[in-house]
Amino acid sequence: MRQRLGLERDYEAHVFRRGTHFFHLENWYSIHGLIRGALRLAGLYGRGRRNALAIELRRNEVALPDLPPEFEGFTLLQLSDLHLDINTAFTAALIERVQGLNYDLCVITGDYRARTFGPIAAALEGLRRLRPHLKSPVYAILGNHDTIRLVPPMEELGYALLLNEWVRIERGGAAIYLVGIDDAHFYRMENFHRAAHDIPARAVSILLSHTPEAYRHAAHAGFDLMLCGHTHGGQICLPGGIPVLTDADSPRALARGPWRYHDLLGYTSVGAGTCIVDVRVNCPPEVTLHRLRKKVDVRAENA
Repeated sequence: MRQRLGLERDYEAHVFRRGTHFFHLENWYSIHGLIRGALRLAGLYGRGRRNALAIELRRNEVALPDLPPEFEGFTLLQLSDLHLDINTAFTAALIERVQGLNYDLCVITGDYRARTFGPIAAALEGLRRLRPHLKSPVYAILGNHDTIRLVPPMEELGYALLLNEWVRIERGGAAIYLVGIDDAHFYRMENFHRAAHDIPARAVSILLSHTPEAYRHAAHAGFDLMLCGHTHGGQICLPGGIPVLTDADSPRALARGPWRYHDLLGYTSVGAGTCIVDVRVNCPPEVTLHRLRKKVDVRAENA
């Protein structure tokens, strides 16, 4: 906690800094007005704001070879990049979108406030309004916009924060492991050794990471599935959903949707919320249902 708070104080409101992520677009506030102005000139601003509230439901089938039979069909609802204080209408739109969904647990992969520093009250109010509409349990991690000061009040609201740690999920006598790491993008506070410590070697493990940038470490640490966000899928994209920027040090193939790296399956959510400006162009916001199933070994069946 002391280390995270110290880094937060060092990096607050910086546009430029030494070391990794030299340029921090989210803290260059004059660019926000320029983006809005350009969108207005192109006639896209109003439509982009409407798009930002039209949250879509995505479904992702995840085939895992070592999945216990008891977890066949087990479903996780993933929310990501909520930025709850950027648009007063967003929380209501998100609540409406998650109504009636069928899932076993919910995970939130970080970024609850719009700015990378400053007050947290508005984001917490959004989280308070959202929580009764999410089925328990709800597990969450921190993103690069989040302060560790969010953790105690979020846990009081009923969100279980995973900070470089795991939780055992049991069903019918079998178990899988849900692991959460701290922000691997800006603060570089991820700790795989601590997060995965004592997980049995053959157990199915699902990693929550705010950003896809941790994909290499996750693959070689033996995780089966990695759920992440951060990129917003580009948020403002060219026709065909081609992102202009993703703000992640990872291949563009990992910027949105399902992907694979070695034996690691991954999914990068484009997020439900917006960042910098509350618009989306050619990149609809989403919530995602991930359904786990046992991967069938075709060779063994045909033997």
